[in-house]
Amino acid sequence: MTAYLHLIVPASRFRLVRGEGALATYTFNTGVAKHLFCRTCGIKSFYVPRSNPDGFSVNVRCLDPATIASVRVRAFDGRNWEAHAHELAHLSVDEPEPRR
Repeated sequence: MTAYLHLIVPASRFRLVRGEGALATYTFNTGVAKHLFCRTCGIKSFYVPRSNPDGFSVNVRCLDPATIASVRVRAFDGRNWEAHAHELAHLSVDEPEPRR
C-alpha cells in the first residue's frame, strides 16, 4: 500500500468516513500540499496535492477492491509534473453526477 496510484477527486466528492484522529499532516516548501498519513503505520492513503489544491489525491491501492468497478491508469510525467500540471487541473473540478 505504500506505492502510490493517484485518483484525483474534487474536495466536494471526498468524504473521510472515520480515522481522522489517527492522521498526521506534513507540509513543506509552499505549504499548499497537505500530506496526510497514518500516525501508526505511516501509510499515505490520500492527500491534498499542490497540483490540485481544490481536491484530494486518493491512493487507489488503499481502497477496498470490492468497492471499485474498474480503474483506468494513464501515464503521467511525475518527474516533471510542474510542466504538466495543467493536464491534471480538470480532475478536481466538481461535475454533476451522471444520470442513471
